[in-house]
Amino acid sequence: MSEAEVFHEKQRLELCAIHALNNVLQERVFTKETADDICKRLAPQCVVNPHRSVLGTGNYDVNVIMAALQSRELAAVWWDKRRAVQSLCPSKVQGFILNVPSRVSLGIVSLPLRRRHWLAVRQVNGQYYNLDSKLKSPFCIGGEAELRAFLSEQLSQEVAEMLLVVRREVEDDGSWLNSNSPKE
Repeated sequence: MSEAEVFHEKQRLELCAIHALNNVLQERVFTKETADDICKRLAPQCVVNPHRSVLGTGNYDVNVIMAALQSRELAAVWWDKRRAVQSLCPSKVQGFILNVPSRVSLGIVSLPLRRRHWLAVRQVNGQYYNLDSKLKSPFCIGGEAELRAFLSEQLSQEVAEMLLVVRREVEDDGSWLNSNSPKE
């Protein structure tokens, strides 16, 4: 499959969580409206919703991502960065959603600020792709060895986090972790 055939939403406003969800699912499932509805369900009594930007531009938190995945019969498993990525069983993982530091830009001017950014990684036809909505097009990472190197590099950043997107039964049986890996 060529990069042109890989579904890839590009960044708009602060909607990277929505783009990461849709990119990992490889179809447009979630919109700003559906994410805002999830926020209202998560905090129905709040005047200022803690799960999104007060400006209404997005910036959704992990709770919105988890609830969105649950609505699709999927689960988000938090990856403990103390584990080596070699203990991961990629064949049991539908995709990866990472939260990484990102530079803030105003047009072509890059500011000395860093914010958090959600991005997706997914296998499509045997190749793993970085589906970061800030990229102009999907970036082919390669096979499993290259995936592990990419994830290790991303997770080496102090504030980076990773969620494994898995089917519920995979979450329940823990098969996303290699069986020969030591349990903590």
